Amino acid sequence: MKISIRRSRRAAVAVALGSVLALTATACGDDGSSTGDKGNEGTGTGKIVFWDNNGGVRTDIWKEVIADFEKANPKIDVEYVGIASTDYQSKVDTAIQADSLPDVGGVGAAMLASFSAQGALEPLDNRLAKSSLNGKLNEDMVESLTAAGGGDGRLYSIPTSANNGVLYYRTDLFKKAGLDEPTTWDKFYKAADKLTNAGKNEFGYTIRGGAGSIAQALDAMYGQSGITSFWNGDKTTVNDPKNVAALEKYAALFKKVTPAADLNNDFTKMVAQWDSGTIGMLNHNLGSYQDHVKALGVDKFRGIPQPTGPDGKRVQVSNPVDGIGLFKTSKNKDAAWKFIEFALSKAENSKFNESAGQVPANNDAAQDAWISKAEPTKLAAAALTDGSTSIVQLPYYLPDWGTISKADNEPNFQKVLLGKMSAKDFLDTLADQLNEAQTEWKSQNG
Repeated sequence: MKISIRRSRRAAVAVALGSVLALTATACGDDGSSTGDKGNEGTGTGKIVFWDNNGGVRTDIWKEVIADFEKANPKIDVEYVGIASTDYQSKVDTAIQADSLPDVGGVGAAMLASFSAQGALEPLDNRLAKSSLNGKLNEDMVESLTAAGGGDGRLYSIPTSANNGVLYYRTDLFKKAGLDEPTTWDKFYKAADKLTNAGKNEFGYTIRGGAGSIAQALDAMYGQSGITSFWNGDKTTVNDPKNVAALEKYAALFKKVTPAADLNNDFTKMVAQWDSGTIGMLNHNLGSYQDHVKALGVDKFRGIPQPTGPDGKRVQVSNPVDGIGLFKTSKNKDAAWKFIEFALSKAENSKFNESAGQVPANNDAAQDAWISKAEPTKLAAAALTDGSTSIVQLPYYLPDWGTISKADNEPNFQKVLLGKMSAKDFLDTLADQLNEAQTEWKSQNG
C-alpha cells in the first residue's frame, strides 16, 4: 500500500514536470522561465510578501533585516510571514496548487528541486550576473544550489548560509565524570553510557526521533561506516551492510541513554530539552549555537565537528545550503529582487549569520571578526577546508528527496527506535525508493 501511494504521488509530480517541459517551447520568458502565471516586474515599489522557512527560530533577525531594508527603501513594504521549518514545504506545495505564493521566500537546497520541478521559481542567473552581488558570493554555495535545482543548470535560489553538523557536549558534565572530549565514535558511545542515570533524569545523549530525523540518522550512520559516497553507480549505498550495522548501534541508544520524549522531538524540542536539562551530548548544527549560549553561557559546553572513525577520518553527510528564492508568480519581481540583494549585502548577511551561527554566503561577510569568536562556526569552517572531512552528498536534486526523507520514512525511523522495524528493513525500503527516484530523474534528465 505504501509503495502504490508513493508511486501515485510521484506520477502526479512527473505529470506536473512534464507539463512544465511541454510548455517551455511556447512560454519562455526573457530569463528562460516558463509555465503558467509568469507574474511581472512591477514598479519596484509597493508591497511584497516574504515567507521565512524557519519561522519562530529566525523571526527576530529577519524582522531586523526587513526593518533595515524598509528604512533604505521607504517605497517598499515587506510583509513577513514566519512558517515553521517542519511545515514549510507542504505550505509552499499547497500555495503552488492554489496559485497563492508569496513574492519571495526561503528556499534551501533540500526543497529546491521539488519547487523548481513544479515551475514555481524564477531563474536568477541573469539577475545575479547584473547585480552588485555578482562575484561576491561563495562559489561553492552557489554551485550547491545550482546542482540542487533539478538538473537544468539554472540557479533558482541565492545562497544565504552554509550549515554544518556539530556535536555539542556539556564540558561541565564531562569534566565531572572524568571523560575525554568525544572526538571519536568510541569516545562518544562511552560518554553516552557513563553520563546516563535515568533515575536522576540524567542522560548521555538526545536523539532526534521527530521531524527532520532522517538526515541526522544518516549523518551518524555514514560517520560510523566510513562510506564516502551516497551512490555506487545508480544504486544507493544507504543499505550497505556497514551502514545497517551502524544504524543498529545508533538506534539502540534510544531510551537506553536518551529520554523517551526523543521519539517525537523535532530540532526545536530537542534543543530546548538539551539546553534546560542534564543531557551530555546533542547532535545538531551551527544553527542552534546561539540558543546554547543564551541557555548555558560559553563555559558549560563546546560545539565540535562530528566524531572521527578508528582511522582518524571524519565522514559526514552534506548539510543543505539555505537561500532565498523569487517566486515566478510575483507581480512585483523588481522589488522582491531588491530585497534579496539587500539581504545578501555584506552588513545584512553578516548580521543574519551571526544571529544564526552559520557561515555567511557573502564572502566579505565571512571575514567579519565574529566568526573567529563563535568557536563551532570556526571549527566547522576549518573541518570543511583542511582535508580532514569527507562529505557524502545527499541527493537534493531529486524532486522526491523531500518526501522520501520526511513523510515516507520518518514514521518508519520511529518504528526502528521502538524496535518494531529492523534497521535493515528500514534501509532496504529507503534504498528502493531512492533507486527508483534516481532512475526516474536520470530518464528525465538524460
